[in-house]
Amino acid sequence: MDLPYSRYYSTAYKLSSIAGIWPYLKPKTKLFRLSLVLVATVTVLIPQVAYQYMCKLGLKCTAQNLALFIVSILVVIMMYTFQSNARIIKTLTEHLFIDWEELKDPEEYNIMKSYAENSNRFSLLYTIYCFLTTYLFILMSLEPFILDIILPLNESRPILPPYPSYYFVDTEEYFFQIFLHTIMVWTFIVIGIQAHDCMFITYVEHICSSFAVVGYRFEHLVSNETIGIKNICSDDECCKRVAWFVDKHQKTLEMAQLVEDIFSIPYIMQLLMATIGMSITLLQITQYNDNGLETLKYVAYVVIQLIHLFILNFKGQQLMDHSLQMRDRIYNSSWYNVSTKSRELVMMVMMKSLRPSFISAGKIYIFSLKSFITVVQASMSYFAMLSSFQ
Repeated sequence: MDLPYSRYYSTAYKLSSIAGIWPYLKPKTKLFRLSLVLVATVTVLIPQVAYQYMCKLGLKCTAQNLALFIVSILVVIMMYTFQSNARIIKTLTEHLFIDWEELKDPEEYNIMKSYAENSNRFSLLYTIYCFLTTYLFILMSLEPFILDIILPLNESRPILPPYPSYYFVDTEEYFFQIFLHTIMVWTFIVIGIQAHDCMFITYVEHICSSFAVVGYRFEHLVSNETIGIKNICSDDECCKRVAWFVDKHQKTLEMAQLVEDIFSIPYIMQLLMATIGMSITLLQITQYNDNGLETLKYVAYVVIQLIHLFILNFKGQQLMDHSLQMRDRIYNSSWYNVSTKSRELVMMVMMKSLRPSFISAGKIYIFSLKSFITVVQASMSYFAMLSSFQ
């Protein structure tokens, strides 16, 4: 990460390094950091499973911690995704840096830079929001202590753990130990989630920037106009440019396919869990409608899930749009001025551009803004169904 453009990936690099999924970490360092995230997740899962056992399959009781239980499972899935596809992840990450070396024009550099900065900015804001919401969720458990100081009663208010769980000890006696444990382990869990999401955002933005650079260079395939001077390339030069264009477009399509292959199966599980989690959380909000702080906690959780789903669908839509825009940029260029052989290659690229690149969940659900509305509607339907069982 000592390259001049590496700062554009600083958020994804720092989070993935801490979580142990950055492909260039030393094996022992990678194993140690990844183990910290997984151990933290296990120490959260144990009290959550114990709480579920104590509920004895009661719907209302089970629903109280099922949403956070799903989040813990998602972390394990995310970490496994990166570990099981370590070689592909390393190949994708190498492209983040190799493609910068192939740039030949300041305008191309600016295009790549704008996308990289956008992914870093997007990742940073998303990470800050998730951490703030998580800590707000945990700190709300201090409400009884604060109210006992501000508005004391004849007896102390009941103390509850930061989230529905069973730690095999008296909650009131060991509250602060449980509170500190919750802050530490959920910090690691959120880092794991954000590392996964930020790497995904970075990959998609980079692929979109590659499409943009290829489109820009093809628009200037035949001529470059600077200060009114038009320079027409020779047949040999145009053939070389077209060959580069076809090769670069093919590599970009392959990168998009690699991202699809890595995240397709994990995302079908994430999509199902997120949909169920939002439905259950909406049910909890109706149960805590007489408690403002509890309601606020679960509203914040729903908002995070909506933002997470929106990001996945927005990035999927962005990838589809950029891959389809290639045909328009080719059509609007002076492709008719190249040789017949070069035109055949250009037509092949246009034909490939008719089929968009996309990110899917299990080859069933394609991430797009339209699909995002469908998922939200499905969550509301499940929520209505669960409400009918109360």
